[in-house]
Amino acid sequence: MIHRRTAVALLASPLLLTGCGGGAEATERRTPPTPAAPTPSGRIEAQQAPQGIPGLGAARSAAIPERCEQAVVVTGRGKDSNRSTVVLHRRTATGWQSGAAWPAHNALRGWSPHHMGGDLRSPLGVYTLSDAGGLLPDPGSKLPYHRSRGFHLPGTGFEGEPLDGAFDYVIAIDYNRRPGTSPLDWTRPLGPSRGGGVWLHVDHGGPTHGCVSVARAHMKDLLRTLDPARHPVVVMGYADWLAR
Repeated sequence: MIHRRTAVALLASPLLLTGCGGGAEATERRTPPTPAAPTPSGRIEAQQAPQGIPGLGAARSAAIPERCEQAVVVTGRGKDSNRSTVVLHRRTATGWQSGAAWPAHNALRGWSPHHMGGDLRSPLGVYTLSDAGGLLPDPGSKLPYHRSRGFHLPGTGFEGEPLDGAFDYVIAIDYNRRPGTSPLDWTRPLGPSRGGGVWLHVDHGGPTHGCVSVARAHMKDLLRTLDPARHPVVVMGYADWLAR
């Protein structure tokens, strides 16, 4: 009788805590072959590899830390598009399970591998999600929630839409910021020229300066679901880049 064994290669790399995607290359790490499991008949068959996140290629999957159990994936329609889709994925014993797809906006001019302040592009990359806040009371956030009047946003957006209420709920994306502080903290480890204040926030019906926005109900869902004990991250970029 011939026994078959299959090897499963797992990819892992350090998380890009600050800076944009493309700055650090993923390093491949191989694990021992998956042990074969006996069936009721006594025949040994190889176990299936855990399910990955749809749409993510090897390099992007490798950038998600092994300890991460929640990943918010923001998939842009194109490099220069300000329209995207947000899906929350949860890691289980059998792999990643996908949630509902939510329509979203990103920056006016699309995406950048080297985000700079004022370029009106969202930074590509994989970033931790450590802190939340907003103008309104805490809706039940598991992330530390910082309420402040500083989250008021007056004026109108790029398409003339009112911005009021956009910062009622926010989740700070740990791009060029100090985790463990209010989203309003303006510490910029990469320097002020690299921008900052990149958040998930309430959608106002138009493109953003660099943030990602979803409907108010979806922001509340994220706040109530993302758990620091599960080490959540956001994976963000246009579809072709994410697939690499």
